Amino acid sequence: MVSLGDARLRMFDTAVPWRVFRWYRKQRHFSGSYWSATMEAPVGYESRLEYANLLLADFDPRVEWILSQPFLLEGIDRGTPRKHIPDYLIAHADHSVCVVDVKPADKLHLPRVRDSLEWSRRVIEAQGWEYRVQSEPDSTLLVNVQFLAGYRRRFQFVAVEVAAAVEELRAPMTFGEAVRAATPIAGDPRAARSLVLHLLWTRQLRTNLTQPMSTTSLLEPI
Repeated sequence: MVSLGDARLRMFDTAVPWRVFRWYRKQRHFSGSYWSATMEAPVGYESRLEYANLLLADFDPRVEWILSQPFLLEGIDRGTPRKHIPDYLIAHADHSVCVVDVKPADKLHLPRVRDSLEWSRRVIEAQGWEYRVQSEPDSTLLVNVQFLAGYRRRFQFVAVEVAAAVEELRAPMTFGEAVRAATPIAGDPRAARSLVLHLLWTRQLRTNLTQPMSTTSLLEPI
């Protein structure tokens, strides 16, 4: 056991989730394991809402490292003993650290939830770490990112073809136009479509993901 003030990110390099993720019949929460492109390894979640926010973190190009259920936070809050396990610990490319709790928006007003989160925020931010409470994301954004996640694995794509597609798609064009332009590189339209979607996941192309994706969606290079 260490104080949060003495904790350093490198201490979590070999850490495992504090709680064991369980699956059983009639379970109230939907637990699971998601293969993270950021970690190139599975990351656990304990609810569909946690999964949604984990997926968006994996898609965020600023995120370099994710650990679920990272530690047990214990302390006294104005005379009240408290224990809390945050949902995620995230490290960013700029070396900043963020502790994330995921809660449904309709539970944030409950006194026991509100008080626990407020205590966690005070303790974590006092150490110079960012603290976020995340709830339900935009539904269209989530659907689009969940779809793109099917093309997140770099090892499924040929690096030379990826580089050639990036070079070919240097001007704004619709999704349909991008697939046609990438077809000579990938060999056929289906493979070209997958290649373009991979470039969207890896943020080498961008589009407005708060709108439903279609063949007419405008893609732009980054």
